[in-house]
Amino acid sequence: AGMNITAISNFACVIFNVSFMNCTWDVGRTATEDTQYFLYWRPLKNENITECQNYINDTCGRHIGCRFQNVTIKDNIPYFLVNGSRSGQSIQSYENISGYITVEKLTPPLNVTVNCTEASRRCNIWWQPPRTSHVENMSCFKYEIVIENK
Repeated sequence: AGMNITAISNFACVIFNVSFMNCTWDVGRTATEDTQYFLYWRPLKNENITECQNYINDTCGRHIGCRFQNVTIKDNIPYFLVNGSRSGQSIQSYENISGYITVEKLTPPLNVTVNCTEASRRCNIWWQPPRTSHVENMSCFKYEIVIENK
């Protein structure tokens, strides 16, 4: 339902600093300046659907994203719905139930320790995995070490 080519596109969410999430989208191709979008989401299956409380706006004042705090995704697949209107007419809705739109930017590894000995000309490096919002299996991480002589 809704007017043709008014639905959003390029919907994506990024989790950062463990519990913050930004979701963004592009306005529909035929969206006019008076088009307004509204994001509704449900982080867990048994929770209620709620509307975004902190929208990101473009220069026309249209909602093009949302900022979330205290997000918990864990093993759940979040549900997202973006709908809206323009001049009292409904626009096409966007719905995502796959959960594949969420990316997490990880913090650096924690408690990095380096122990170098001149006699053996070797260094041992230890660290703890980064904090994450939903990864339980820390063996999933791969690390890259860049060593520079200074």
